[in-house]
Amino acid sequence: MKRPSKTSTVVNDISQNFSTSSKIPFRPRKIRKIISNTPDISNAVSSHNPPIIVKPLTFQGEIDLALQFLRSTDPLLATLIDEHRPPTFDSCPSPFLSLAKSILYQQLAVKAAKSIYNRFLSLLGGEDRVLPDAVSSISPQQLRQIGVSYRKASYLHDLANKYMNGVLSDDSILEMDDETLFEMLTSVKGIGPWSVHMFMIFSLHKPDVLPVSDLGVRKGVKALYGLEELPGALKMEEVCEKWRPYRSVGSWYMWRLMEAKGTSPNVDAVAAIVEAAP
Repeated sequence: MKRPSKTSTVVNDISQNFSTSSKIPFRPRKIRKIISNTPDISNAVSSHNPPIIVKPLTFQGEIDLALQFLRSTDPLLATLIDEHRPPTFDSCPSPFLSLAKSILYQQLAVKAAKSIYNRFLSLLGGEDRVLPDAVSSISPQQLRQIGVSYRKASYLHDLANKYMNGVLSDDSILEMDDETLFEMLTSVKGIGPWSVHMFMIFSLHKPDVLPVSDLGVRKGVKALYGLEELPGALKMEEVCEKWRPYRSVGSWYMWRLMEAKGTSPNVDAVAAIVEAAP
């Protein structure tokens, strides 16, 4: 099993709760490729084999299947599920827009990031105009004038250029298996493992993502299972294996747990940033 790699945080006031450093010394784990069979919860539970997932979490009934499975395999998580409302995952704009926004929000307080993002939209003429060729045509100087650092400008241009060169596209991102998607997105300047995990959960609604570098999820696992120490990547993989293939949902409840304890920001705020909600 590979150890997870470097990541950068998305928002200063959020990342302080989710990550101990903007450079997380982890290597990304390999995520199993999704295959196309219909999940059978009852058989999966009885044989201790997880159901096979083919649908995003926004597909009708998928959250119910996830909660049924998690209640059956993890009594501690079942109690937490009963104490909180079910997770919701809203529709998102294009992957390119979501990724561009995640870059703009990096290492900034939410209020400042929203202001810069709105100026970015005004510069381009609205969210529907946030397209690779349009972003590529904006000079670093123009971006600097609206509050975007030269470094982030280079990140935006690298993302746009990878789209224009055919390395990435919205269609290919939606079709890639998890492992390939992780490798391709982390090849973009300024997009690290944490950002990719959040994008996969909140923008693509993938069911089986475990953000091992996220401090909120790690603290939740420590609290839920009474661990003596904050779990590292390998311990997270071990403890949360029982959630597979719904580790995204299990992670969602870890955020809720820490939010209730007042030690983590509202997960809806993270979702709003990653989803590129206006």
